[in-house]
Formats: sequence, C-alpha cells, structure tokens
Amino acid sequence: MDFGVSEKKFGESCGVFGMYDLSGGDVASTIYYGLYALQHRGQESAGIAVTNTLNGKNIVHAHKDLGRVNEVFNENNLATLKGNLGVGHVRYSTAGASSRENSQPLVLAYAKGTLMLAHNGNLVNTPQLRSELAMGGAIFQTTIDTETIAYHIARERIKSRSIQAATVRAMSKVLGSYSFVVASPRKLIGARDPWGFRPLVIGKLDNAYIITSETCALETIDAEFIRDVLPGEVVAILPDGTIESNLDLSLSDEEVARCVFEYIYFCRPDTKFDGFSVTKSRFIAGKILARVHPVDADLVVGVPESGNMAAVGYSVESKIPYGIAFTKNTYVGRTFIKPRQSSRVKSVKIKLNALRDVVNGRRIIIVDDSIVRGTTSGQIISMLREAGAREVHMRISSPPFKHPCYFGIDIPKENQLIANGRTVEEICKLIGADSLGYLPIENLRELSGGLPICDACFSGKYPVDPPVGDIRGEYDK
Repeated sequence: MDFGVSEKKFGESCGVFGMYDLSGGDVASTIYYGLYALQHRGQESAGIAVTNTLNGKNIVHAHKDLGRVNEVFNENNLATLKGNLGVGHVRYSTAGASSRENSQPLVLAYAKGTLMLAHNGNLVNTPQLRSELAMGGAIFQTTIDTETIAYHIARERIKSRSIQAATVRAMSKVLGSYSFVVASPRKLIGARDPWGFRPLVIGKLDNAYIITSETCALETIDAEFIRDVLPGEVVAILPDGTIESNLDLSLSDEEVARCVFEYIYFCRPDTKFDGFSVTKSRFIAGKILARVHPVDADLVVGVPESGNMAAVGYSVESKIPYGIAFTKNTYVGRTFIKPRQSSRVKSVKIKLNALRDVVNGRRIIIVDDSIVRGTTSGQIISMLREAGAREVHMRISSPPFKHPCYFGIDIPKENQLIANGRTVEEICKLIGADSLGYLPIENLRELSGGLPICDACFSGKYPVDPPVGDIRGEYDK
C-alpha cells in the first residue's frame, strides 16, 4: 500500500554526553562509548570536542562528521582528541538537510574563551532569536537552533558573573524543548528546559563527572547514577567537584511536560526517565492494551524493538503465548539505499522478515509502538499474511497520531498522518488488519508512573504555543 509519502516512521531525538575528569585524564574514548550507547537517538552524524583544563591554553580539539559513531571515529582520530573536559553528540535532524556543518558539538570562540555545546531538542522561537542576533551582527554558520542557544549564552556571559548564570539568562529567552551540555574553559554545564521534555542525568566515574541524555549511557561505562537534572535546572560541575544548581526557571509539577514518546519509543529499554523504568512503561502499555482491546488469538508478537516489551505485557495480561515472529537485519541503519519504485522488493523486508514456521496457520496479535503514515504497518501485516498467518490483529501502544510535534519528534504535517480525519475502523481497513486497537489517551500517564507528560501529538494540547507556520524544515536540530 502507498499513501504517496516515504514509508519511514519518524526521527529520534539527539543524544548528548558531557564528561569532566577532575584528575586530568583524557575523556574522548569514554565519550565515544557513551555516544555508542546513545546511538539509537541519532544516526545521521556524530561528534566530540575536548579541551585540557589544566594547561591554561584553552585549546579545543574536535572531530565530527556524517555517519554513525563507529563510522565517524577510529583509533587515529580519537587519539588526537586530548583533553579532560569534553562533550559529544549524536544527531538526527527532525527536518531539513543533514550536513556536516550542522553536526555537533558546536565550538564557539568568544571574548571569555571557548564554548563547546551539544543540544537535544527543538526551539519554537528560533526565527525571532536569529533575527535579533543577525541585527546585532551575528554571522551564522549553520541552520540549527543549537547555534542560537550558543550565541545567546556567549552574549550573556559578557555581562554575567559565571557561565552558569549566563546559561540561566539565555534559557529565559529560548522557548521549546532542550537538554544540552556546555563545556566552558573549566566547567561542565547541563541544562534542561522548564517543561522537562527531554531526559538529562548526572553520573560519576571515579573522579570524573558525566552529564548525558540517558541512564543507559552511564551503565555502559560503569558510571554511578547520581540524579536526574530537574526540569528548569542548570547544573555546573566545578573544578573542585562541586555540583552547583540553579532552579530559577522551574515550573510547578503539573506544568512539567515530559515527552511521553520517550517512554513509548525513544529511550533505550534499559533507561530510566525521571526515575521510571522504560521497560516497565512499555510492559504496562501492553497490559493496558490487553484489557481494553482483547481478542482471541494464538500468539502475541512485537515489532522489533520498541514493540517487543509491550507485546510481552499483552501476553502476560491476556495469557496468550508470546513469540518472536520476525528476524531483524541488525546491520541496516536508519538510512539505506531504498529500492526503485520499479523494484518489487519491499523496503521493509530489508530490515525485517517474518518467520514462516512461527506464524503459519496461526492467529497473530502484533504489537507496535505507533502508526504514523500507515505504509510500514501495512507492509508488515502483508508480510505476516504471506508467511501464512490466518488472522492479524494489530495493537498500538500509543494513541492515534493526529498532530505534528514541534519539540524534537519528526512527526509529519497533519495531512500526512493516517489517523487525521479517519476512524479506527477506516485505518484498520487501510492497513489490512483484521482488527486494530490503540492505547486510550486517558491511560497515557500510567506509562510515566503518574508523572506529568506532553501528549500534544495525540491531543493537540501543546504545553508551549507552537510557532506560527511549520518552521521545522528551516530550523532543524
């Protein structure tokens, strides 16, 4: 089936990793492994920038390029990145072109020294901020809103007592979602927007401190989890190991709006987002689906990877056996050379293939995290039928996507969303399923353990006013 648009789902957020070794050890190789653990958050580009805080020279060594972490870095270029303070980044652009110039971290030399900055999120007032800076003489080297943040921090630092104070003042001007790390000549800064859209955590490894996107990155390098950076908080790691905190921009608990799709899809299953297990979240989603959308069947299966744990939850609640119905080509990334339209090869089969011996002659419940345009879901259902499935019942661990996101998810415009203007029954018929059930929107908050969330892509209720017009293609992250 074809809705006239690309069959890809949507882009992940980016991943950030900052590290400060107070003993003076080089951090680049550890940042490399941290980025490897965050690779699921972005596969378009990767970068690392480091400096030595002990020699007083304030020289930055950086390397970044298009590609995955293991494609961008090797032993030779990692060996050139000498320094005990650094930041790293993996990127997925939520819209617009992917180019080396837009890769991060950004390195900015200014009157007070050098800033290295890596950002995860999307601002909604970038055009206004860029216009203000341009009228003041700023020359932009990229099209990413990260550069706008960096410029504002640098500008505020000129009239502030510290880099952390400058960061707070800059944050008061920017609107939208952001979790970022900044390395100044002798400090590591972490900042999270007041709504807390994206995760950010603090860890410690021996005498080094880490600020990164997910707890899984800390576990990968055997670092100790200290705590989450709170919504609206700026934290600074000082040369003596002090963690300084500023919460001037914090909101009330009920105003906080964590992206619920971090729990449903973005985060790695072994991550905890603001203290709540992502694996548990997806398991709960599956149990809810089994209660509200039961069906007689022989086997419950998940679409790898984010559908698997929800499928387990459905199986446990329904007492229908869980099975693995797909083999996945782990060597295929987010981008690959897609077949020409004239080819009869379905591109989804390059990534997944159904196991005939598992599904043949059986009634299958298939659990996935979402349906965006519907093309991929239709292809997967057709694949199961071709493998001999008698019935295919689809269950989705999120509500129907009806609205675009402006805070870091590459959800298309409303007219490209299959749920826009269609009933569940109509969607079911379009994708070729025997039945279709979505997670009820009123159950979403159970996925975060009761913590406040943003569900705007489902409800249309944005915690921050979206921009006038869709600017995501012009100012991407």
